[in-house]
Amino acid sequence: MSGHSKWSTIKRKKAAVDAERGKVFTKLAKEITVSARVGGSDESANPRLRTAILAARGANMPTANIERAIKKGTGELEGVTYEEITYEAYGPGGVAFMIDVMTDNKNRTVSDIRHLLTKHGGNLGSSGSVAWMFESKGVITVLADGVDEEDVLLASMDAGAEDFNSEDDLFEIITAMNDLHSVSTKLVESGLKVDNAEIRKIPNNFTEISQKDVASVVRLLEALEDHDDVQKVSASVDFTDEMLADLEL
Repeated sequence: MSGHSKWSTIKRKKAAVDAERGKVFTKLAKEITVSARVGGSDESANPRLRTAILAARGANMPTANIERAIKKGTGELEGVTYEEITYEAYGPGGVAFMIDVMTDNKNRTVSDIRHLLTKHGGNLGSSGSVAWMFESKGVITVLADGVDEEDVLLASMDAGAEDFNSEDDLFEIITAMNDLHSVSTKLVESGLKVDNAEIRKIPNNFTEISQKDVASVVRLLEALEDHDDVQKVSASVDFTDEMLADLEL
């Protein structure tokens, strides 16, 4: 799981820049809107919405924005209808990619995704080509500032977590997909501050890549995650400090 923690750390540092452009809030609002549309506005009866709101609050999204996104999902306010699609692809070095999007124009989005993949040495795969390599898990982030690692580890195990990772300034707690909310709630009750909680596709095995492919894979990840319609990207790559040392991130 070390690769996921490393990339999560990088993404958190980039998130500050994205937040200034409103990109983070836009993607969070999409998820809240779709969650409310699919499962209703009652958080207690809609685990997906609870998770989306937790992520929004972790990103300091204003309450008014959250409420507006919910109302768009329930139809109380006029809004765009988004279609959820997951694209499967291969990148440089044979790295597998799962690309989750929400779009109001499927043709535009698939054209854009195909272009980005081709530009960065990848290609779009057929349905089922790489999905078997990934498993959906809950991923909870706790900031390491002022928190003892052993305390977080013990609290995670007591809460029913499956795995635990420490990386730079954060801890990642891995749960079964259906246990995300209960584990997150127990961590908060134990006194920890949950920074983010989400469902993420995690590779069962990592693809070994050569150093010459590292920059290309990173640039492709960045390009995909920067696309307005892309919500999440998962890749079967395990980055190490040494692999990323010479890159300008």
